[in-house]
Amino acid sequence: MLTNEQWLIVGILFATLSLFLWGRWRHDMVAVAALLACVLAGLVPFSEAFTGFGHPAVITVACVLILSYGLQNTGAVDWLTRSVLPAKAGPTVTFLSLTGVAALLSGFMNNVGTLALLMPVAMQIAVRLEMPPGRVLMPLAFGSILGGMTTLIGTPPNLIVSGIRAEMGAGNFSMFDFTPVGLAVAVTGVLFISLLGWRLVPIRKQASSEGFDTAAYLTEARVTKESKAVGMRLREIEAMLDEADAQVVGLVRNDVRVIAPDSGRIIYAGDILILEAEAGTLPNALSNLGLELEEAKTKEIEQANNGKQAEEALEAVVEIKKTDANNEENEPAVPEKEDKPTDEIVLMELAVLPASSLVGRSPSDILLRTRYGINLLALSRTGRRTLTRLRTVRFKAGDVLLLQGSPDAIAGFADNSGCVPLAERELRIPDKHKAIVSGGILVLAVGLAAFGLLPPAISFTLGVLASMIFHTIPLRSLYQVIDWPVIVLLAALIPVAGVMQTTGTADLIAKGMLTLMAQGNAIIALGLILIVTMTLSDLMNNAATAAVMCPIAIGTASQLGANPDTFLMAVAIGASCAFMTPIGHQNNTLILGPGGFRFGDYWRMGLPLELLVILVSIPMLLWIWPL
Repeated sequence: MLTNEQWLIVGILFATLSLFLWGRWRHDMVAVAALLACVLAGLVPFSEAFTGFGHPAVITVACVLILSYGLQNTGAVDWLTRSVLPAKAGPTVTFLSLTGVAALLSGFMNNVGTLALLMPVAMQIAVRLEMPPGRVLMPLAFGSILGGMTTLIGTPPNLIVSGIRAEMGAGNFSMFDFTPVGLAVAVTGVLFISLLGWRLVPIRKQASSEGFDTAAYLTEARVTKESKAVGMRLREIEAMLDEADAQVVGLVRNDVRVIAPDSGRIIYAGDILILEAEAGTLPNALSNLGLELEEAKTKEIEQANNGKQAEEALEAVVEIKKTDANNEENEPAVPEKEDKPTDEIVLMELAVLPASSLVGRSPSDILLRTRYGINLLALSRTGRRTLTRLRTVRFKAGDVLLLQGSPDAIAGFADNSGCVPLAERELRIPDKHKAIVSGGILVLAVGLAAFGLLPPAISFTLGVLASMIFHTIPLRSLYQVIDWPVIVLLAALIPVAGVMQTTGTADLIAKGMLTLMAQGNAIIALGLILIVTMTLSDLMNNAATAAVMCPIAIGTASQLGANPDTFLMAVAIGASCAFMTPIGHQNNTLILGPGGFRFGDYWRMGLPLELLVILVSIPMLLWIWPL
């Protein structure tokens, strides 16, 4: 018979899992709600409500994210990838190298960061191998996920498992306790992906500029003296153009080009507006404002079959004589972003990262044109152009944005907003000395923790301090690179996991599972824990999955009189195996747009990969961590 406390925690746990699976609320919001529910129900004392924020696992995750950024910022990872990846190999060797490098890097740095760094390389590989980008991106994403299970710091679930083990009085797992089983699974997975798995990835239309089906035209329209637009501010004109699903992407005045003009500009007779509009609505856009096509300079531009043609066509539209604008008069005092004669205007595709500040916001919310001087020409979501008006569409993780502007402006926007370019970047080693120092700091931090000289939290905090002293990380970026939703999620769920143990609820759930399904067999129970964890990880955040399943795993081991470490390691493996859906892991979400994938595309390679993980991991668990 359940006690009142057990009924309460079961109800909270059920509601928490339901909200995780529903996906409407962010995972950190759900975790905080679960924590506060436990506090208000009297299950967690007020004084212990926020002890999770000081938990060593949480501190370690934050420090690893910072040290990972140090490797990216100094260009050390770029040098490694370009040194290791072959330039002219066939598909098998290329996939083996790419997924192997991703797995290796993910063992010691944030796997989302690893994927973001390697995505431009993967896009170039897809072009060289004449494959759709998705066939390269999915193996890359899966390889980076596999690598995370090989070390303590490879992925947050491992740190959660280690932290909960410490809470039960058995101490933390060491840096490489995860390696024997995790490495066997990762190597097997990488071999499967490279030899067979990539062939199972569905062929989808790419979502780069070459694959953007904008179906839109860029046209120059002159403002005549009789035009309704004379004397109006640009924002008023754009409001009228919304009805025709058109937007102003540029302005020519006195032979001077203005890219992404400010919405506060007043329009005068003789101005030329560069419009983007659907072919069918372009006449309405012109007639509503009394605009006339600029026949001497105007070209209708179809967004062509490759990005180079589209860029050349765009430059043809905005090609004008550049002279001084000294005779411009009566302009409002609004900041402008006028191009210098030597400025280069390019088209570039950016993918929205899961932790991007853009998620949930629209171009109007972030003042895209006013702040950055760039235009959003198209947006692709799961390989399809969104039908929502661009100025009001709210960005989602995995969206691909087609932007127009100067390279510096787009690069600055990408850095500030948390997006990753899908074009190959130049090798970034601004300071070779700093690249070496950054790598040395990480190696030293790992070594101190691996040999037990310092606890991981202390070791990696020391590494962050060293990075600050040697300036391998810009101080202004120190707190920006931390994935705060993950930190809050971990800190909130650790006390909730503790309640499941202290109230005996985890033991009751484990006993029910054993009675109904495992029937007292420890090996079947181990497989059941692994499969349940993998299933949950496909449907909700992997760190949350680990926090929920660890108490149940410990309870199962207790009921059987078995080694709890075996079951905790099964949770660690299962929580890192989210290969069936785009929502189980951030890396899967990130490739959704660039690969043009649909929700049901992941299981084709993910299902056999997860079955392979089960076949490899259970014997390895029984060998390395005997029951």
